Amino acid sequence: MPPNQLKIWNMSTSETEIKDVIKAWIAISIAFAIALSGFYEQMGVLLGKGVGFLGSFVITLMNLIASTDFYSKFMIASLTVGIGFLFHEMGHKIVAQRYGCFAEFRSFDNMLLLAIAMSFFGFIFAAPGAVMITGRVSKARSGRISAAGPVVNIALAMLFLALASLQLPNSLKPIAYYGFLINSWLALFNMIPFWLFDGYKILKWSKMAYGCIVALAFALMMLQRFIPAF
Repeated sequence: MPPNQLKIWNMSTSETEIKDVIKAWIAISIAFAIALSGFYEQMGVLLGKGVGFLGSFVITLMNLIASTDFYSKFMIASLTVGIGFLFHEMGHKIVAQRYGCFAEFRSFDNMLLLAIAMSFFGFIFAAPGAVMITGRVSKARSGRISAAGPVVNIALAMLFLALASLQLPNSLKPIAYYGFLINSWLALFNMIPFWLFDGYKILKWSKMAYGCIVALAFALMMLQRFIPAF
């Protein structure tokens, strides 16, 4: 095993991968926490009162940093978006390694900065990174590796949905609620059938598999309107 390589639960990893995963987890949790805290709406109130753009941004940012709500939203995001992102990528990694490929996650630092920047305006385009895979794989195996991520998010969405149906303490209700919403969205978002998205390789492999995953993810998204907010 190379000196930088580690074994965790029979899965090969490295110090570089662990650092990139932690970096991406923190960054997307910050981005979602900013968006969930209503930064853009609060800034809009100041703009409506005639405060300049820069002044409105700085004042809202200072209020955000001083607010306990932001830190609670960060914890919620780290346990919902963070887990959804981590398990999604590990799904790709585990299946790829089962097929004998080298597979490690690498963060896209520019995209992480973009996600945080856009979150100030109430919108997030989450592309924190990807599992880099080397090794020869067939079209079918490539499709299965790609399918692992959205399938994991669907499973997590169902788990959070089951938790949301229980009589949870008020402190845990937001985690179940947002965990369901975010993982449903991640599953469907990643099924976009364009290059770089999982859906592209899945569709090339099997139209039936693609249709089943999209149908499940879409059904979960539609269920959201029947799930009461916490």
